[in-house]
Amino acid sequence: MTGTGSAGRISRVSGPLVEVSGLAGLAMAEVVELGEPRLPGEVVAIDALRATVQAYEYTGGLAPGDPVAARGAPLSAPLGPHLLGGIFDGLLRPLAGAGPFLRPGAAAAPPGAGRAFPFTPRARDGDVLAAGDALGAVTVAGAVPYLVLVPPGAAGEVRGISPAGDLPAGAIVATVGGRPVPLTGSWPVRTPRPVAERLEAGEPLRTGQRVVDLLFPVTLGGTSAVPGGFGTGKTVLLQQITKWCDADVIVYVGCGERGNELAEMLTELSALADPRTGGRLADRTVVIANTSNMPMMAREASIYAGAAVAEHFRDMGLRVVVVADSTSRWAEALREFSSRSGEMPAEEGYPAGLASALAAFYERAGLVTTLGGRTGSVTIIAAVSPPGGDMTEPVTAYSVRFVRTLWTLDRDLAYARHYPAVSWEGSFCRDAAAIGNWYARNGDPGWAHRRERLAAVLVQADQAAALAELTGATALPAAQRMAILAGRLVREGVLQQSAISATDASCEPARAAALADAALEVADACGRLADRGVPADLIERQDFSALLRAKEEAATPEQVRGRAGDLIGRLSSLEADREGGPRS
Repeated sequence: MTGTGSAGRISRVSGPLVEVSGLAGLAMAEVVELGEPRLPGEVVAIDALRATVQAYEYTGGLAPGDPVAARGAPLSAPLGPHLLGGIFDGLLRPLAGAGPFLRPGAAAAPPGAGRAFPFTPRARDGDVLAAGDALGAVTVAGAVPYLVLVPPGAAGEVRGISPAGDLPAGAIVATVGGRPVPLTGSWPVRTPRPVAERLEAGEPLRTGQRVVDLLFPVTLGGTSAVPGGFGTGKTVLLQQITKWCDADVIVYVGCGERGNELAEMLTELSALADPRTGGRLADRTVVIANTSNMPMMAREASIYAGAAVAEHFRDMGLRVVVVADSTSRWAEALREFSSRSGEMPAEEGYPAGLASALAAFYERAGLVTTLGGRTGSVTIIAAVSPPGGDMTEPVTAYSVRFVRTLWTLDRDLAYARHYPAVSWEGSFCRDAAAIGNWYARNGDPGWAHRRERLAAVLVQADQAAALAELTGATALPAAQRMAILAGRLVREGVLQQSAISATDASCEPARAAALADAALEVADACGRLADRGVPADLIERQDFSALLRAKEEAATPEQVRGRAGDLIGRLSSLEADREGGPRS
C-alpha cells in the first residue's frame, strides 16, 4: 500500500540522501515531500524502521525532525501539448518564466498554466473506444499532429466529449468508460508505456551528417552511443543531429553538461527555420535541462523523463529521437548516491546495478505498433564522456554492449579539425544489412556496396599511411600512394563536414551519395592510371580542389557528378599525353 499523505519525520540528511521515519505504508519509488519547502524525493529503500529517499533538490537547510509527507504516487511526468517548444528541468517542471532563480520545492505552476490549446474532437458521445484510440487533436506550433489519446488501461463508451474550441491544459476532454481523460495527463517516468507489438527495425534515421548516414547509420527505433574524450565534439555532433535529423519530435536531455553549451543550443534552435514548415525548429523540440550546476539526483531522473516524453509522442504515430548528453554524468549521480547509501561499490565505484540500469534505458527505444494501431518509433542517441578518454571504463564498456550503433570520436581527428571526428576504425553499425535492404527497396540499391567501398578505401589508406610514416610516401609503390590519395579524397571530400556552412551543415541522402560516388570514381580513375604506368607524383600533383570543395559549392547531385566527370577527363589526358610523347 502506498502512503496517503500521512506525516513522518526526517531522521538523517547526507547530501541528496535523506532517511525518514514514521511514514506507514510507503512503497518503493513513491514520491515524498521533505521539510517545509516540500522538496520532492523518491523512496529507494525501505526497512522496518526507516525509508531511504533520494532528494531531487538541494537539501541545504533540511534537518532531523523536519516533516515529511507521502504523495501516494511514483515519480510521474506531466504529458500534454505544453511540452512542444518548452524547456523543463529534470522533473519536467517548466523553466520558462521561472525568473533568474528557481524556487526549490513542490510549489510550482501546473503544466501549461495560463495557456489554451485549440481542440478538435475526432470522436462523438456514444462511440466505443479502446486504449490508444484518438479522442481528438490539438493544433500546436511546429505542425506536429498532436493527438489526445485514450490512456492505457481505459476503454469503453465516450461521454461528455468537449466541442471544438480552446481548452486549458487541465481540462477534461471526455470520459471514457467512466474514466475522465484530461488534456494533460501523467505517466510514471520509470515505467515504459505499453505497445501492441515491437517491430523489426530497418529504416534509417537520416541525420544530415554524411559519416553517419553513409557509414554508421542508426535505424528508426535504434540506439546509438557517442563516446569521446573532452574536446572531441560530442555535444556539437549531437546538436547537429538535433537540428537536422528527419524526426518528427526531438527530446533533448542536457544531463549534467555545461549550462553555456545548452544556452547556445537553445539560442540557435530558436533562430533556425524548420524546413518542413518555415517556422521555428524549436517548436517541435522538447528540452530537458539538468545542467552540471543543477540538483544532482534530478539528473538521474532526467533521462527517464525524456524517455517518458518520447513514448508519449511515439504513441501518436510519430518518429521521436531522444538525445541524451550525457549518460556518463547520469552514471556519476548514481555513483555518488550509492556511495552515500553505503552500497557495496562495483567497478570504479559505480553501483552494481549500473549495467542493468543502462540496458533498461536503451530498451525503451524501438519501432512499435502502438495500442491504437499506429507505427511510431523512439530512437535513443546518447553521449558518453569517458574520463581521460578511457574507452574501457564501465559506462563506455556497457554502452558498447547494449547499443546497435557506435560513433566513437577520435581525438586525433578532432585536433586535425576533421569534423565530425567519428573514427571509422572504432565505430560500428550492427544494423547495416537491414538498412542496406531498406535502401534497396527504396530507390538506392547501391547503398550497401557504396558503404563497403568507402570503408575499404579508408582502411587501405590508413595502412598505407602507416607505412609512409616509416619509409616516406615517395618510397611507396604507386598502388599504395594511390590508396593514400583515395583516402584523402574520401576524408576531405565526403566525410569532413562544416557545422557553420549554410550548404554543408546538413546533407540530404541523394547529395551524400553523389559526393561519395564522385570521390570513389575519381579514386578509381587515379588507380587505373597508376596501374598503366602513369607516375604517381604526376597524378598527385593534379588539382583536386574542385572535387574537395563540391560539398560546399555544388548544391545538387548533378553538379557534383559534373565536377567528377571534368576531373576524370583531365586525369585521362595524363595517359594520352604520356602515350603521345614527353609533356611540354
